[in-house]
Amino acid sequence: MTGSQDHIEVLGARVHNLKDIDVTIPREKLVVITGLSGSGKSSLAFDTIYAEGQRRYIETFSAYARQFLGGLERPDVDKIDGLSPVIAIEQKTTSKSPRSTVGTITEIYDFLRLLYSRGSDAYSYNTGEKMVSYSDEQIQNLILKDFEGKKINILAPVIRSRKGHYRELFEQIAKQGFVKVRTNGEIKDITKGMKLDRYKTHDIEIVIDRLLVTQDQINSKRLMETINTAMYHGDDVLMVIEQGSKEARFFSRNLMCPSSGISYPNPEPNNFSFNSPKGACPNCNGIGTLYEVNEKKIIPDTSKSIKNGGLAPQGPQKNNWIFKQLELIAQRFDFKLSDPIENIPQEAMQIILYGGKEKFQINSKTLGVTREYKIDFEGIATFIDSTYKNNDSTSLKRWALEFMDNIQCTECQGSRLRKESLYFKVNKKNIAELAAMDIIELSEWCKILPEQLTERQNKISSEVIKEINTRLQFLIDVGLTYLSLNRSSKSLSGGEAQRIRLATQIGSQLVGVLYILDEPSIGLHQRDNEKLINSLVQLRDIGNSVIVVEHDKDMIERADHVIDIGPLAGKHGGEIISEGTPEELQKHNTLTADYLSGKKKIAIPEQRREGNGKTISLKGATGNNLKNVSIDIPLGKMVAITGVSGSGKSTLINETLYPILNAYYFNGVKKPMPYKSIKGLEHLDKVIDINQSPIGRTPRSNPATYTGVFSEIRSLFAKTPEAMIRGYKPGRFSFNVQGGRCETCKGGGLRVIEMNFLPDVYVECETCQGKRFNRETLEIRYKGKSIADVLEMTINESCMFFEHVPKIFRKLKTIQNVGLGYITLGQQSTTLSGGEAQRIKLATELSKRDTGNTFYILDEPTTGLHFEDIRVLMDVLNTLVNKGNTVLIIEHNMDVIKMADYIVDIGYEGGKNGGKIVAKGTPEEIIKNKKSYTAKFLKKELSI
Repeated sequence: MTGSQDHIEVLGARVHNLKDIDVTIPREKLVVITGLSGSGKSSLAFDTIYAEGQRRYIETFSAYARQFLGGLERPDVDKIDGLSPVIAIEQKTTSKSPRSTVGTITEIYDFLRLLYSRGSDAYSYNTGEKMVSYSDEQIQNLILKDFEGKKINILAPVIRSRKGHYRELFEQIAKQGFVKVRTNGEIKDITKGMKLDRYKTHDIEIVIDRLLVTQDQINSKRLMETINTAMYHGDDVLMVIEQGSKEARFFSRNLMCPSSGISYPNPEPNNFSFNSPKGACPNCNGIGTLYEVNEKKIIPDTSKSIKNGGLAPQGPQKNNWIFKQLELIAQRFDFKLSDPIENIPQEAMQIILYGGKEKFQINSKTLGVTREYKIDFEGIATFIDSTYKNNDSTSLKRWALEFMDNIQCTECQGSRLRKESLYFKVNKKNIAELAAMDIIELSEWCKILPEQLTERQNKISSEVIKEINTRLQFLIDVGLTYLSLNRSSKSLSGGEAQRIRLATQIGSQLVGVLYILDEPSIGLHQRDNEKLINSLVQLRDIGNSVIVVEHDKDMIERADHVIDIGPLAGKHGGEIISEGTPEELQKHNTLTADYLSGKKKIAIPEQRREGNGKTISLKGATGNNLKNVSIDIPLGKMVAITGVSGSGKSTLINETLYPILNAYYFNGVKKPMPYKSIKGLEHLDKVIDINQSPIGRTPRSNPATYTGVFSEIRSLFAKTPEAMIRGYKPGRFSFNVQGGRCETCKGGGLRVIEMNFLPDVYVECETCQGKRFNRETLEIRYKGKSIADVLEMTINESCMFFEHVPKIFRKLKTIQNVGLGYITLGQQSTTLSGGEAQRIKLATELSKRDTGNTFYILDEPTTGLHFEDIRVLMDVLNTLVNKGNTVLIIEHNMDVIKMADYIVDIGYEGGKNGGKIVAKGTPEEIIKNKKSYTAKFLKKELSI
């Protein structure tokens, strides 16, 4: 390539906070865009370069096609030259559907389905024998060979082990011209009105023909016609019985068990898909789990009486229909509602739980008359089950789930597939067993597979196995060895989902493409970082351009070209402050350069905190891959949970510890993973979890509404003398409800102009000039500012403005303390970066009054943060710990880990080889451990 084609040129970019910047990005190089969180990195990479690439692609479609796609707005940029087709691999986690798994996203499972439909052996689920299938000619030859000179009956099975009297079936068979049937092993003539015992199970076969087997041509022709007729009526299965014998031999066009006669349809890829009715387990519809009513949750204490609330869903006795029915059941079975439940007859409890209909009479001794009563009760357990399955109300479903357990499907044992699909095997393994293996284990199994297959199987499956091996290798290359193909995609972290997409892209082997990645190192241990960087280098080397938005030091140092955006964030960022190779970058006087060169560092604490001497002890955690883990968490310290990706950190903390604490302090409903016991809960009084889920995703959501400070500001405006005279309430100052908002733009500040075949254009509302409120509302002023002026203030400005209003000032000050002083109160949530959104969440929690006994859980809080942002964040967290609170952080970032007072390292590897505690103690104690991967990298940070 020559001239301008060697570079991507961006001229005059003004998206969000970018200040009319010009930038030249070399093509076919690994380029890292770095800078403070909120400085404009994503605005340049995603909202300018990617948005323009996507828009140009859609512009190539016909006007007719574009109207269905919806137009894309042109980014605010003068010109972009040298742009290739663009693929963005963002942090947005993959599908939340329970049907989406790692196998379906990477398409490896699709190739496995193809392998099993073409190259597997089928076995009978009754006898375990290998299934056989025949063509009509083979069946004819076998009958002529094995039954020569013998008299035989050829039968077509129509009913197998089912109840019923089958009178209509016998009539139908007779109308088709057949005169004999075999019922339950006995051949009978069909007679008028013939029927069987409807309450017993029966086997019924039609006698198609009786003949003497000889090799002559006439007999062979008759035999072939009989076979065709028998196959037609017997659904591709026929039986041959020698006269005078009870032994039947089965023949089938489909796969069939030679002994029991059960047959399977010929396999297709759909038969192995849990998303297709052909392959999904009929009991759980391919989900693998079911909700089942737990009687112990309905009756937690059998010593209690029904009257005193022994039935948890009903509570103490009330004057309603259900209790009147319960009184009737008590009369029928001669007990009182005041009796302990353990003394109530079992038969009565069965009706109370599962329902029943019954009429009964009671003689009244005093009146001398007989009264008739009628029980018609659905049953409490039955009602809970039908409420969950058939009700659309979320709150009612949540109520029903309180009395239910999520259990593994009893029919498919969690494999999601129907029974027949699990009896197709390749090298003694079924497809569900392969899907449950770790990627690394599956890769080893696939590599030796060709040696175990027959020549015919190898011929059929060699290409498929090659594809599977290649894709598995890409997953191993990006450090995902610990995942399994049946892992649900909704349980993946943002970084894992992104690396899966990266592996899929590398597998596609496209050339000349521009890839843009958003912090792919999230959730990745330092040990696996090298693998990830090598994957990106490989993507570059085959002829692609790679742009990575990243803060990771290793990634910056391996880049061909680095662009540093700053100098600060928000309004004070949006400029290119330095660019060049990593070596050239370090010569500049910028925050990034200072941290890279070592001029600035996040200081190691001079001494580790002692804590308050109390602990929380969790014993015997066995969820997912945890191997009976017991952990003591010291309170009053900053505790870091570390370990390679997939080692079990999130299972231990997010899935086990947090649900236990949340249920104890706030009656949380999430069920923790299995554990034996927990002690020390009395030492804390609340738990706060700050995870990676985004804050509001609509343009109407903003930092002021999310943190709750906007409610206080609206109340303040409603108390101004002018507002009180006019009778305005706080709702008047909301842009989401009628009354105070501008009705032309419905409080949005923008209007959408539909351009038919061109992209929609957003223009400032001409009525309110983008202020969102109507004229009357804007006339109300506090200290000379209207409500719209307040929303346009930065956090720093609003802190000074509301200095004398403690309720508002406290919330704004915490947002400022986490380093977000530059964002405006009314900034749309959709324009916030990942790091900013998470820190707003943190600020919201920090603004609540802490008690000194609060337990904070943070899951990778350094996501999207620059070195300087991490320093600010750690100052805030240290302040919390110094007040006596406990802060527990799940983290891979060494700058955070080195500042912890206590570390618990989980490993050794990810997946099945993880789930054990490798090391615990202060950072200085951890680095002495030879087996810990974390210790190896921590040693470099502590410079010991």
